[in-house]
This record gives sequence, C-alpha cells and structure tokens, in this order.
Amino acid sequence: MRTLGDASMAEDVVQEVFLNLWRNAGKFDGAKGNVRSWLLACTSNRAIDFVRQRRGKTRLDVEIDETAHMVTGPDPWHEVVANLDHAMLKEAMQELPEEQRKTLEMAYFQGYTQAEIAEAMVVPLGTVKGRTRLALDKMRSSLESKGIRSAD
Repeated sequence: MRTLGDASMAEDVVQEVFLNLWRNAGKFDGAKGNVRSWLLACTSNRAIDFVRQRRGKTRLDVEIDETAHMVTGPDPWHEVVANLDHAMLKEAMQELPEEQRKTLEMAYFQGYTQAEIAEAMVVPLGTVKGRTRLALDKMRSSLESKGIRSAD
C-alpha cells in the first residue's frame, strides 16, 4: 500500500504475488531465509515493478457503486499486515544516515531507479549505488542482530 498509494492496486499486487508464490512454492529454500522474508521481498519487488510499469500512463478510473463490491466480515489483508512486525524494519531504517535512508526510500518505497535517484538528489550514479549497498548492508546487520535471518 505504501509503495502503490492505492488500496485496490495493492490488493491486485498481493493477489498476483500469492498466486505466483503458490505456483512456485518449490523454489523456496528454507536454508536461505524464512518464508516471511521471501514473501515480503517478492511483494515489494512486484509492487515496484507495477509502479515502474504504470509510470507515465494515465489511469482512467470508473466510479463503481461502493455497495456492489463490499465484502462483509473482517478483511484478511488487514489481519496479515497487522501480524507482520514492521517495527524492527522501521527501527533499522531510522538507524541509517539520512542520505542512505532517503536513497532506500526512493528506491524501494517510491519505485525510482538508481539513475532517477542520482538525478533527484543531484549526486553521481556511483554515489547512489554506494549508498544503496552500504544501507542494505547496515539494514541486514541490524535485522540479523534482532534475530531476522537474511534471505541470501
């Protein structure tokens, strides 16, 4: 939802990811990480792909009678999100230096390419690549120190 900014698109991406994971469950290697990390990485990557595909295209939304598609009962996606522990990730992000945190936010939450980040931050592409690598290494160390294994 954070990456896409639209609940409907986020639901579509999550459904697509779950379907792909169901079809490719045999590719999961528990020795490389836990299911939660794999699921989150796949979802994040697909959301970013979706943002990049949609960039520059105009959406034509059609109003639908809201009562026609309302589901009764609790929303399972809210339950899934509520059960995921975002606090550790947020804390690890806050520990990063400002430039590294901003670089990761632009890449992973806003869907920018490294070249677009370099242009927006007015720094060389190599600087963006270095910041990204350093930030990811620091995030990995921080999360591993909290008991979350790396997926690779």
